[in-house]
Amino acid sequence: MANLKEIRNRITSIGSTMQITSAMKMVSAAKLKKAQDAITQMRPYANKLTELLQSLSATLEGEVGGVYSEQKEISKVLLVPITSNRGLCGGFNSNVIKATKNIADNYKGKQVDLLTIGKKGNDILAKNYTVIENHSDIFDDLTFNNVAVIAERIMSLFAEGEYDRVDLVYNRFKNAATQIETIEQFLPIEPIKGEIKVNTDYLFEPTKAEIVLELIPKSLKTQLYKAIRDSFASEHGARMTAMHKATDNATELRNDLLLKYNKARQAAITNEILEIVGGAEALNN
Repeated sequence: MANLKEIRNRITSIGSTMQITSAMKMVSAAKLKKAQDAITQMRPYANKLTELLQSLSATLEGEVGGVYSEQKEISKVLLVPITSNRGLCGGFNSNVIKATKNIADNYKGKQVDLLTIGKKGNDILAKNYTVIENHSDIFDDLTFNNVAVIAERIMSLFAEGEYDRVDLVYNRFKNAATQIETIEQFLPIEPIKGEIKVNTDYLFEPTKAEIVLELIPKSLKTQLYKAIRDSFASEHGARMTAMHKATDNATELRNDLLLKYNKARQAAITNEILEIVGGAEALNN
């Protein structure tokens, strides 16, 4: 009977775990819808802004990006890994952490510092790398204005010559079950590759160069905001998928334990019947 009691306790424990994972799945599903709508609505704007910036830059001669497009010899690198503040989301955080470590290893002999966004990544990466700043609180109020402050900080570090290159490392949202590990150059601005068709019938006021210089900071802020939004949606998609699988595994384990419990219970009942029958036979003899 002690064995039966142990199995019953395990079944009860698994049932409690199933309630937690199922609730977390529903919460993430609700948050995912809002996060997915936000990133889906933002992408066309971000892509059009980049296209406009490239179209204008393609018609200008020389370097028009100012300090943000200056290609330097790389000796100091700043990595910006974007993770989450909470766990239980499968390989979401570990993928970004591994990618960050791989990039840092590729820059052997160079100074590699981190500006982390997300508590999980900061807690692990801070053990082996220099973290100059941590902005885990951005997810408490994820707005463009709050992200713009972080972007301006990164841009000022690059402009002042503190770093020669800045890379973003994050998970790009594809769907609820798929997050694409992405490494994106933030600064300096990558030179335009290939030919871009430009409509030359526009009249520009002020000049094209002034417009480009005005658009570059806005484009960089939008790029960082899009990356964080992508990561935020990916987090909830990964957590929803992970909790769905956890619930399924718990259900399968509970069913196996119920079968084991019923078999053990039937065996115990059979043994009791055999003992009663054996005792009755002994009395009759």
